[in-house]
Amino acid sequence: MHFHAGERYALFIDGANLYATARGLNFDIDYKRLLAVFKGDGKSGGRMIRALYYTALIEDQEYSPLRPLIDWLDYNGYTLVTKPAKEFTDPSGRRKIKGNMDIDLAIDALEMADNLDHVVLFSGDGDFRPLVEAVQRRGKRVTVVSTLATRPPMIADELRRQADEFIDIADMEQEIGRARSNRNDQGRDDNRADDGGDDDGEDGPYEYDDDGEEEFEGEEFEDV
Repeated sequence: MHFHAGERYALFIDGANLYATARGLNFDIDYKRLLAVFKGDGKSGGRMIRALYYTALIEDQEYSPLRPLIDWLDYNGYTLVTKPAKEFTDPSGRRKIKGNMDIDLAIDALEMADNLDHVVLFSGDGDFRPLVEAVQRRGKRVTVVSTLATRPPMIADELRRQADEFIDIADMEQEIGRARSNRNDQGRDDNRADDGGDDDGEDGPYEYDDDGEEEFEGEEFEDV
């Protein structure tokens, strides 16, 4: 990644999309290391203004698989942007919970663009192509972080083409990742973030439905 001298930049992280990307690459993200890499301790050439993480949350739930991650991020340099997830009933009569933060992220990016020189978008969602174009029309550079290494690629071709720079997160595994195979051995501490899944590394807080919107795994159940 490259930031110009004195360039002001912000990270806009589509939480569900980034989780799905990392899961597809079979590694977990250490959010402390991710923040350190992009801040660069002043060596990046630019100045990071903010790192925003977007996710929907389930209200009135005794335990949310996202809560450990959200709490950690909130205390460790990230700005959390959340809203309640929506419940709906699928054709088979099961209740499901869905959340989509695309509009929230887009509005924030446009509102902040005038005070930034560079927007870094963590998402491969092609729906963000018009946002990238709109930010560029304001004279700002846009970097998109996703991957081509999954099958199919998580990055939409139209989004990659529109971006000024593309970073494949697969190339950053050694810098920001922690292997699933080592997950149980590492334990949990205050210096790294958990992705919100179970200790066996098989389950996590998100899944995607057929229209590309994120759902929460394990949150579908029959009405009573």
